[in-house]
Amino acid sequence: MNIYIGNLSYKVRENDLQGVIEEYGQVESCKIIKDRETGKSKGFAFVEMPDDAAAVKAIAELNGAEFDGRAMVIKQATPKN
Repeated sequence: MNIYIGNLSYKVRENDLQGVIEEYGQVESCKIIKDRETGKSKGFAFVEMPDDAAAVKAIAELNGAEFDGRAMVIKQATPKN
């Protein structure tokens, strides 16, 4: 399952975020989206988890949880049209 994680602090690094999500199950990929021109974080990320049950649990337990001083928004990512 592909998970969208929003409202991230601009200081959060991919390995820190991946560590938090890995508490719920295996993470295939973790990608913080960055601005093309500045290279700075845009404050959101996508995480791919192979186990849907683990992903659903991570979404349920982490949505609204505080990480680095901000309440994360976590939900299943919807494909781009």
